[in-house]
Amino acid sequence: MRKRGGRHLRLGVWDRSFWIVLSRAWGSWREVLAIVEPATVVRWHRDAFRRFWTRKSRPARLGRPGLDREVVKLIHGMAQANVTWGAPRIRNELAMVGIDVAVSTVAKYMPRRRKPASPTWRAFLENHLEDLVALDFFVVPTATFGVLFGLVVLAHDRRRVVHFNVTAHRRTRPPSGRLGR
Repeated sequence: MRKRGGRHLRLGVWDRSFWIVLSRAWGSWREVLAIVEPATVVRWHRDAFRRFWTRKSRPARLGRPGLDREVVKLIHGMAQANVTWGAPRIRNELAMVGIDVAVSTVAKYMPRRRKPASPTWRAFLENHLEDLVALDFFVVPTATFGVLFGLVVLAHDRRRVVHFNVTAHRRTRPPSGRLGR
């Protein structure tokens, strides 16, 4: 066999006799033969040693240990059978039978319930139609270059005017006699 670089491999008498005995005892030895330098064997050993200790020093599992499947099934069953119970109540019930878990763990394994759909804006308006009013404050310029201030309050249920007022005087503060009463 040839080595890389063009040099011949030099075998001694004992090396030749070893290969002769091996070829007679094991006929397919040439299929698995790989002649390498000692530095290659040392490198293979160093790499194998590094992989071994990397695997050996890695922690077995990261994070908290998981719950048994039976406990998870029990949490699911209790949450579905008692829809008003939250995680603290289920945790206390489990503690009564000797299963010690944290409230956060129970909450993690509880089935998620869909929140009921919130009513639409239209449904809200239809439900509270009798209680809703609309206000409009507006300014009207007059022909004599004066200004009138108007206020209209409309009820939504019958579309009727509840209150209407027009004034030429704008007040920035309520009258002094009405403030505290």
